[in-house]
Amino acid sequence: MYTKAEISSLQTLTKSFIEHPKTIELNPLRKLLKFHEYQYYVLAQPLISDYEYDTLYQQLVKLETASPHLIVSDSPTQRVGNSLNNSFETVAHLVPMLSLENSYNAEDLNDFDRKAREGALLEEITYCVEPKFDGASISLVYENDLLIRACTRGDGVAGEDITQNIKQIRSIPLSIPLSDYGIQQMEIRGEVIMSKQSFANFNEKLKANQMAVLANPRNAAAGSLRMKDPKEVAERNLDAFIYHISYFTLTQGASTPQILKTHSGSLELLWNMGFRSPQKEKKLISNIQGVIDFCTQFEMERDTLPYEIDGLVIKINDFDLQEKLGMTSHHPRWAIAYKFKARQATTILENVEFQVGRTGAVTPVAKLKAVAIGGVTVSSISMHNEEYIREKDLRLGDTVIIERAGDVIPQIVQSIPSLRNGSEAIIHFPTTCPICDYTLEKEETEAVWRCNNPVCSAQIVERMIHFVSKDAMDIKSFGDANIRKFYEMELLKNIPQIYNLNFEIIGKLEGFGKKSVDNLKTAIEASKTQPLYRLIYALGIRFVGETTAKTIAANIHHILDLENLSEEQLQSFEDVGVKVAKSIHQYFHDAKNIALIKELASLGLNMIQTNTTAVDGNLSGLNFLFTGTLTQLKRSEAEAMVEGRGGHIVSGVSSKLNYLVVGEDAGSKLEKAKKIASIKIISESDFVELIN
Repeated sequence: MYTKAEISSLQTLTKSFIEHPKTIELNPLRKLLKFHEYQYYVLAQPLISDYEYDTLYQQLVKLETASPHLIVSDSPTQRVGNSLNNSFETVAHLVPMLSLENSYNAEDLNDFDRKAREGALLEEITYCVEPKFDGASISLVYENDLLIRACTRGDGVAGEDITQNIKQIRSIPLSIPLSDYGIQQMEIRGEVIMSKQSFANFNEKLKANQMAVLANPRNAAAGSLRMKDPKEVAERNLDAFIYHISYFTLTQGASTPQILKTHSGSLELLWNMGFRSPQKEKKLISNIQGVIDFCTQFEMERDTLPYEIDGLVIKINDFDLQEKLGMTSHHPRWAIAYKFKARQATTILENVEFQVGRTGAVTPVAKLKAVAIGGVTVSSISMHNEEYIREKDLRLGDTVIIERAGDVIPQIVQSIPSLRNGSEAIIHFPTTCPICDYTLEKEETEAVWRCNNPVCSAQIVERMIHFVSKDAMDIKSFGDANIRKFYEMELLKNIPQIYNLNFEIIGKLEGFGKKSVDNLKTAIEASKTQPLYRLIYALGIRFVGETTAKTIAANIHHILDLENLSEEQLQSFEDVGVKVAKSIHQYFHDAKNIALIKELASLGLNMIQTNTTAVDGNLSGLNFLFTGTLTQLKRSEAEAMVEGRGGHIVSGVSSKLNYLVVGEDAGSKLEKAKKIASIKIISESDFVELIN
């Protein structure tokens, strides 16, 4: 939308206005704010901080307040409404919003292609394939370059006027350059969505205010459009993809632009006008088998996107061909939706089991009537804690809606009270440990009930499972099943016994041949030389994750140095706060824990921070933090690259942070970093260039 020269000029103007606000003029300032809204909300590549944007915005408010007769409808100040919408007027679409025919497999797509080729009298047809966004459909009308109306899909013929609410979505421009293309009026279609990160952030705010969380991003987006207060809509940080031009009229004497001869061209036009269209996500494919292959592959990769989609839309690319094929009263003959496997399903909550973790936390686990969702059969789901059960009003025997999104563990969205028949039972949380019958306790600041019995067998087993895990001591061939099996056989009663196993007995067990035993011996022996931070993490100290364990190790010589450090001294370590320092201090002032560490030392485990000198590299002495989804590298790989070049990974944003590396769909860390001038905010591509 902007050339390099325009971007450079606008950046210079930005700097000038911020440094010398008295030089600001009204129209250039409006143009500048629109440019920065486009960079932030459409491209997700902000060029100024929130503070700097707010400074410019307040200057515009000041100028327009002084000269209200100069306010125009597409000014950035006209997004936020000053009054509530008590009702939404019903308005007719210029062209009906028809539904799409659905397909679920290759057979359906082949049938669609056959009918299209027969109708078009062609051997092959070129298709444009794009994501089917899982949000709320909208229709926008622009006239003489200005947004004049926005409405919901409604019944397809007419929808509700939600213009003021749509203005809160900053990826939807208030004006577009229609006149540059000889167009007077245009009706376009799109989908309002809430990104995964925005959804998570908004639910966190709801939780903090002790309000019910939203079920999923789709419901959150759809519900937002009909909110009475536009200011509340603005708080939800909605986004919109615009993917279809349904109607346009030309100015007198103008002819249809060449770019509007194909659907892919229309997406490019929408992108050039400043919309977030699926211009980058679309794919042109010359035959239906290619479409089928693309759909299969894309479904496997859908979870890499920062927003939810529930399928793909396949459209004939040529507009003349679309017009020739026409439509039925229900759907167009030139498009079809390929639906992915269901991400939600209903099932029965049959039972609840209460499991005890390594820190004594008691977690209720729902046992469900098995149901397939997203290609996986689900029969168990964590219900987190007692408050979760109460908030969702879950009962034994309830019909519940469950959801699975990507690699996220399935969750219960809600129960369906209207389907209760009276046989459902209240779920009673236990007052004693389900394993050792020890009285459960809960701290005032926590929602979790705990068993504080240090010899509870469930905790012992879970602590050993954590100790041998990949990110801890990384003892390969020693998974959960073997830990539990050896414990039940009394071959393994505590962590030190991992290094004193009776391999003669193990070698006689089913599934343990000589090679398996030798591999286990080798892995156990190798773990003795693991770096100190892995041992600190493996001990399972509450609130101490892998990054914090690295920080601790870097500040000591021997692990028992932690016996002699006060909470205040621990807090002087990078990113170690009050809660973490208290937990570490308590752990190293418990005689049983010190005895465990000394016993492990006697068994030959490394207790010393051997790498006390910083690695010499091009990132030496610099602090890094990653946020959002990386697309070129795994997070662990990127962090290892930093540390291998002398840099340091921190766990939070502060003035000590040098670089924040921003991936897709970055959240609150990015917003916080923008407010600290010394932090350099770079993209993943910038990071790759930097380390090389």
